[in-house]
Amino acid sequence: MNLRLIGIGAGVLIILSLPLAGAIAGPDLAGQEDGKGGGLLSTLGLSDAPRTGSAPPSDPAAASGRERPGPAEQPRTDSRCGPEVSSPHGVEAQTCVLVGEGLTWGRSYYRNTSGRALDAVLTVMGPAGRTVQIRCAVGVGDEPGLCETPRESSAGTPESYSAVAEFAVPDDEGDLLLRSGSNSPAPSDG
Repeated sequence: MNLRLIGIGAGVLIILSLPLAGAIAGPDLAGQEDGKGGGLLSTLGLSDAPRTGSAPPSDPAAASGRERPGPAEQPRTDSRCGPEVSSPHGVEAQTCVLVGEGLTWGRSYYRNTSGRALDAVLTVMGPAGRTVQIRCAVGVGDEPGLCETPRESSAGTPESYSAVAEFAVPDDEGDLLLRSGSNSPAPSDG
């Protein structure tokens, strides 16, 4: 297993979770009143400050004048990813198809240590010839990057979708350095 790409994935998860942590924490961690009823303690229902907002009327807790403590449940996102692949040119990638809330999209995690800026083309192919494609500029460096297509309404089963990312030199030659797919077989050691 490639530890570098595991690190990329962990870093992306941390980066993507920071806005959620800030939203949960609110502007006030110590429970000091800021007029908005925010803060982690009041969000979890552990402070004396009243919470703003209301629960749906069908909620029994709301009908009794109480709200449920804790953050709202996050929607589930399922992913189907191909193997982590790398090229001798210094490009590493893993490409996935993601499905959540009736939407499907493609995502490619990458690292570019090739010494030059590259272009990535990420394509998601679905049932009935449906295709979504995006071009991403891939900067040079050891930091992980992310290329993602727009989210489109799902049609068919998640297994009927696949994604492919192609990393190439952005000039007239367009040398292909790496191709990464969501349903590619794992590379063998033989």
